[in-house]
Amino acid sequence: MALAIDIGNTNIVLGCFHGETIHFIARIATERNRTAEQYAAEIKSIIQLYDRDPKKIDGSIISSVVPPLTGVMKRAVEYITGKTPLIVTPTMESGMGIQIDDPNQLGADLLVAAVASVNRYPLPQIIIDMGTATTFSVINKDGAFCGGSIMAGVGLSLNALTSGTAQLPAIDLSQPPKVCGTNTVDCMSSGVIYGAASMVDGMIDRLEEELGESCSIIATGGISKLIIPHCKHQNIILNDDLLLQGLADLYYKNKK
Repeated sequence: MALAIDIGNTNIVLGCFHGETIHFIARIATERNRTAEQYAAEIKSIIQLYDRDPKKIDGSIISSVVPPLTGVMKRAVEYITGKTPLIVTPTMESGMGIQIDDPNQLGADLLVAAVASVNRYPLPQIIIDMGTATTFSVINKDGAFCGGSIMAGVGLSLNALTSGTAQLPAIDLSQPPKVCGTNTVDCMSSGVIYGAASMVDGMIDRLEEELGESCSIIATGGISKLIIPHCKHQNIILNDDLLLQGLADLYYKNKK
């Protein structure tokens, strides 16, 4: 059994896996001022919560887009397992070509999702990850990462809207009754949900037009399940486990 951890800007996703089997997936808040001991205690308790024995963890892998926490989490995992974890980097063995201007700038989360997607779905692909940021990754017909786009995520945009205006209230992300709202809350919900869905539809159209061919469309990330059902593209595959699957793929490809 191995431990996988993906450190995002808002949440840390973690889980245990063996082969293709993911035993559980959990999320904890990303807090930059926590110590390795604090993270170790929380992660160990989560592993035990899911009836897994931390002593039976044979290895681990970490991907991170929060550099100050990478070393902290590495020490936390060493406290739990007694072993040094693998750290995802663009230079590690992934089996994927990286055709961007500077491969070292490729985010660990984008690489992990791309590896999982290429191993599971037909090429070419567009991978949509909806978290703190919303990212689109393009994988060409040869299985190479060839670019994409990055924009503010749904939650980040909503927070900016409420904090930057005097009269718009803070609201939860929820299903609007219709596109044309008749009160402030419904209008905001419509703008957030349907606006994001329309953006996803539009970006898919533009990326496929630029590539000159249709793509497999894969969506992941904590907010994707709220947005993707409202998209007009009916062929989008939702995969909440994509990051953990990619971490497992990279772990087995790189472990000694």
